[in-house]
Amino acid sequence: MISLLQSEWYKVRKSNIIYILFAAPLVGLLIGIVGGSSVFPVEVNQWAGALLMMNLTYALLFLPLVTGVLAATVCRYEHQAGGWKQLLALPVTRGKVFMSKYLLLIMLVLVVQVLYLGSIFVVGIVHGFTDSFPMEIVWKSILGGWVATFPLVALQLWMSILFKSFAASFSVNVIFTLPTILAINSEKFGPYYPWAQPVFMMNVGGDTSEFFFIPWEQLITVVGGSFLLFFIGGFLYFQRKSV
Repeated sequence: MISLLQSEWYKVRKSNIIYILFAAPLVGLLIGIVGGSSVFPVEVNQWAGALLMMNLTYALLFLPLVTGVLAATVCRYEHQAGGWKQLLALPVTRGKVFMSKYLLLIMLVLVVQVLYLGSIFVVGIVHGFTDSFPMEIVWKSILGGWVATFPLVALQLWMSILFKSFAASFSVNVIFTLPTILAINSEKFGPYYPWAQPVFMMNVGGDTSEFFFIPWEQLITVVGGSFLLFFIGGFLYFQRKSV
């Protein structure tokens, strides 16, 4: 497994992965710098206010979309010149190949989240925030957003293995991401929509008494349930995929 992870990292390292990793955090940085925190009441913590504003775009659109771009990039080499046949001709199981790609993807998303955390610090420095940094709330938001992408990464890996075309797999992600704008405003539909979970789990204005700003039932059933559905579906498809 370690050898497979090293091989996967070597392949993506030769691509434009660095630009993809920085894209979403840079968008959040620009929003934070342009918007400032003056739109929030004085009693609101400056850091929390800026993060709340940045998350509206970052967690709503760019974080879910970047999972699709990363997944397509990780599978790009295998779709070229019989790459799947060459890979599966090696003494490795299909299950380990799928797991290595999935683990690499979630680690790349974690890097994106850490870079986003860095953009929050930059926004605070630029605006000269004087309030205390809400470490617990911010880390809860960063880690919560990462966990919320687990099912999305599993589905995007499935779609990237299924479709040779980058545009086809990415379009699936776009189709399901855009309705999130409507879903988060629905009390009945929003909590059960997988693509809305990054917004809810990064929402510093949510219920701070909960571990990731959402009830445990929602975390287990929606995030956990959709993860199992997408991961098992992609895993079984890859086991049966003809190369």
